Amino acid sequence: MSYVFSPAPVASVPVVGSDDRFPVHRIYCVGRNYEEHAKEMGFSGREPPFFFLKPADAIVVVNAGETGQLPYPSLTANLHHEIELVVAIGKGGKNIKAADALQHIYGYAVGLDMTRRDLQNDMKKQGRPWCIGKGFDASAPIGPITPAAQAGDVAQAAIWLQVNGADRQRSNVSQLIWNIAETIEHLSAAWELAPGDLIYTGTPEGVGAVVRGDTLEGAVDGLPTLRLSVV
Repeated sequence: MSYVFSPAPVASVPVVGSDDRFPVHRIYCVGRNYEEHAKEMGFSGREPPFFFLKPADAIVVVNAGETGQLPYPSLTANLHHEIELVVAIGKGGKNIKAADALQHIYGYAVGLDMTRRDLQNDMKKQGRPWCIGKGFDASAPIGPITPAAQAGDVAQAAIWLQVNGADRQRSNVSQLIWNIAETIEHLSAAWELAPGDLIYTGTPEGVGAVVRGDTLEGAVDGLPTLRLSVV
């Protein structure tokens, strides 16, 4: 088979303890999935989960122990951080029941859902899609994926983010409104999940702006820490 131009390289994430890499198929994100974050965004209660997508090549891969570079995006003056547990799907499926969901998980990683908040808010006010606020280049930084068997009890793990050494976000994955298995059940009812899918499961309260020169360091207990500098 020949192409009219060379295909782009496959976006992929390193795997802890292996030379193999995890090829990324799609990136799904869950909106407002921690109660306190929902409140700070002007919402409350356990509303049905909703999802948005980012391009696979929006990832910024940061190897364990390294500091990645996060380019400050165009068109915004209000770039927000959102620390998240990322679920890596290893076995696809549709209409997956929550009771079976964990069998579909390959592993877990720490990620950031970077958001051009001013653009997102403008689109919300106009009733338009807010892809421009969420799905831009380099909007999905991620650390290495830890296979599920090595990740410990991520469902009860602390999750936190510091900017320049000061706490911004600090919570526990147990505070998810829709837990990991429930999220997979809802998501797989809308899309057929495939090996290589990444699910950014939502962010706790404390989101805020970063500027060039800031250093972000975030973690979920049991997984490699994610560290980036905004450039």
